[in-house]
Amino acid sequence: MIDILVADLADPEQGKALVNLLDQYARHPMGGGQELSTFTRINLAATLKERSDCTVILAFDGDEAVGLCNCFQGFSTFACKPILNIHDIYVAEDFRGQGIAGQMMAFAERLAREQGCCKVTLEVLTKNHAAKAAYMTAGYAPYQLDAEFGQAEFWQKTLE
Repeated sequence: MIDILVADLADPEQGKALVNLLDQYARHPMGGGQELSTFTRINLAATLKERSDCTVILAFDGDEAVGLCNCFQGFSTFACKPILNIHDIYVAEDFRGQGIAGQMMAFAERLAREQGCCKVTLEVLTKNHAAKAAYMTAGYAPYQLDAEFGQAEFWQKTLE
């Protein structure tokens, strides 16, 4: 049985689970194919613990951490309500296809409702067909205000 919970990042084992799962995700081609930096590995759990806008959701199979869902709260100026963004979602390779991502998304949605959020958002690579299928099954769809103007795109500018 899979247990889904909000991580206690003061707990060193849960902090380690966060870092290990995120590192697996980062090393995967869909996560960029690069391991986490030493700085990130050392500081991530403590830094996220201090953020009031962050919720880390972990999935466990017994004592083994098998899924991760990092969420950050934003704000919709149009709705004048908070938004919950699923920033990272990852399931360990040996546990894929068991509905764990869907369970974590449902858990995040419950948290978003409790926080008075107007919606839950996430980003997905266009060729990540497995993730897109899971997201569509969970009720997500590409974002657009008006079909005439097309779908929203996720852009970035790296600052270093």
